[in-house]
Amino acid sequence: MTNLDSNSADSVFPSTQNSGGITRSLCLVVDEMHPSLQEMLQQIDVQMHYRPDLKAAEIPAALAAQPYDGLMVRSKIRVTAELLAHGPKLRYVARAGAGVDNIDEAALAAAGVTLLNAPEGNQDAVGEFAIGLLLSLFRNIVQADSEVRQSVWRREANRGEEIGGKTIGLLGYGHMGRAVARRLAAFDCTVLAYDHDPACTADHHATLVSLAELQQRAEVFSIHIPYSVDNHRFVNDELLRGFRNPIWLLNTARGEVLDHAALVSGLQSGQIRGAGLDVLENEKLTTLTAEQQARFDFLTSAPNVILSPHIGGWTHQSYRRINEVLVRKIAEFLRTGSMQK
Repeated sequence: MTNLDSNSADSVFPSTQNSGGITRSLCLVVDEMHPSLQEMLQQIDVQMHYRPDLKAAEIPAALAAQPYDGLMVRSKIRVTAELLAHGPKLRYVARAGAGVDNIDEAALAAAGVTLLNAPEGNQDAVGEFAIGLLLSLFRNIVQADSEVRQSVWRREANRGEEIGGKTIGLLGYGHMGRAVARRLAAFDCTVLAYDHDPACTADHHATLVSLAELQQRAEVFSIHIPYSVDNHRFVNDELLRGFRNPIWLLNTARGEVLDHAALVSGLQSGQIRGAGLDVLENEKLTTLTAEQQARFDFLTSAPNVILSPHIGGWTHQSYRRINEVLVRKIAEFLRTGSMQK
């Protein structure tokens, strides 16, 4: 399997025309997308069947009904070997977003199907949102707003912290981590980053360090790793207890990479001074287990916790930009003809 990850910012999509003529693609789109998608795909000679009305159970039959060589998804379904069997002509799966935790990458590899995703499409939105969470935590913005609305005017109790002079630790230095680091450059703070990928390169916005050094120095811990089986609850009690300083914790990645029992324990002990969470261990709030409900109840009642409904990458601009990134990558894939079945 090839995961194309172009950083091209060209405003004009590359043509799919090559010496063999134009490669026409038929793509099934099963989730809601920005309305610009159809025109963008037409520019690269891809015919779109736009079916966001399909229920998850109806998608296999729809996929089998036409010789689709492309499938575009957001979060409605899991792309598994079973689903791929209904699309024997598939050459690529395009995920409208950064995370690919609903894609069985091993199944795609076995089927010779290329995975395309679009972390470049919402990295700026996530970067800005993470800074917003940090500022809200440091300056007690959510609590102060609530109090003033109740005619409570408390200045000293809401005296806050400044980002300037702090040491910020980023877990993961891919698209999202780098987007946060670029924005932190304006705050006169020290930015450290740890990434397990040995191919990860440094830039002038952050210093790459070991996880142990990050734990020794960081005062803020911001999570930017994707979800995978290996990353399940990667941020656990042992890791959190390894920080020398009490920390503020931000998670704009995936809820499952953070052990929420360890999070609650850290908040209760004071090892975690506050948390900004855009993601949760189970975001289907009507299906929480008893243990998850108890943790959720604690988080919703804690004044030093800010919660939001997975909207870090969800802006009007990123909604369209994700289309632009995916269409560029589809065009590149069709033009090069790699991974043809």
